[in-house]
Amino acid sequence: MATILALMLAVTPLQAQDDAAPDLPTEEGRSADEGLSLMERGARMFLDGMRREMEPALRDLGDMLATMGPAMQDFLREMGPAMSELLGRIDDISVYEAPELLPNGDIIIRRKPDAGPLAPPQEGEIDI
Repeated sequence: MATILALMLAVTPLQAQDDAAPDLPTEEGRSADEGLSLMERGARMFLDGMRREMEPALRDLGDMLATMGPAMQDFLREMGPAMSELLGRIDDISVYEAPELLPNGDIIIRRKPDAGPLAPPQEGEIDI
């Protein structure tokens, strides 16, 4: 049984030819799918179909980004330095629990119990 299986795996598969799907001509006058296997042609057809389906959504996304662009630039200009400072204070984000919203609206981000001790604050900083 193992010998038969080894012989079957050793035989190179024959390429099938599908005449149902038309070949698309290229600039050189030959088919764009010439020399491709059925799997490659199928993958190309699938990706072309996905591109055609996604084109209107991507166009709408581009329009939305064009209208939101100035607002995002203002947000990043104002909040960028504050976010950089905050990220500079966090030693390793993986040692913190997920944020927790309290009933009064406060947000608490706790350190994990196994995170180890915090580094002592630098001179001039206040440890809260």
